[in-house]
Amino acid sequence: SEALGLQPDHLNSIGCSKGCSIVAHYYPPCPQPELTLGVRKHADAGILTVLLQNHIGGLQVLHDDQWFDVHPIRGGLVINIGDLLQVLSNDKFKSVKHRAIASHVGPRISVPCFFSGHASLLDKPFGPIKDLPSEANPPRYKEFLLREYLAKFFSSSLDDNKLPLDYYKQ
Repeated sequence: SEALGLQPDHLNSIGCSKGCSIVAHYYPPCPQPELTLGVRKHADAGILTVLLQNHIGGLQVLHDDQWFDVHPIRGGLVINIGDLLQVLSNDKFKSVKHRAIASHVGPRISVPCFFSGHASLLDKPFGPIKDLPSEANPPRYKEFLLREYLAKFFSSSLDDNKLPLDYYKQ
C-alpha cells in the first residue's frame, strides 16, 4: 500500500490480505526432460504468491523474451506479484511470467501460497485503485468481475498465446 502512495492499510482494507490457498507440487525425476515441460508460461492469477521450493531447480522467469533460472536458496522464499495486484496498481507492480521445467534430477517440490483476496470480491467490479490513475497515467485496465477473470484464467488453453489479463487491457 505504501509503495503505491496509499495509506498503509489500504490493500488490507479492501480484502487483499484474505483468501489464501496453499498447494503442494511434486515433480518426480523425468527420464527425458527435453520432451516435456513441467508447467507452461503463466502469471499467477492472484494478488501475491509466496513460494517455498526445495533445492532442485526448475523455476524460470521471463525477462526481455529470455528465460532465466531462479536458483533455489536454502530456506529462501520466492515472492511473485500476481495479475490482480498488477491491475490494482495500474501496472506499477508487474506480475511475473514464469514456468517450471522438467528435470532428470528430482524430485522437485514446491509449495506456493496464493493470496487472492477475499471471496466477497468475486462479484464486485475490479480494476485499478481509483486514486492511482491520472491524466498522465490513465487506467490501463477496464473494470471486470473477478469471477470472470478467474474463469478465463482457469479455462485458458495450454496453446493459448493470449494471457487472461490481456482481455482486460485498455
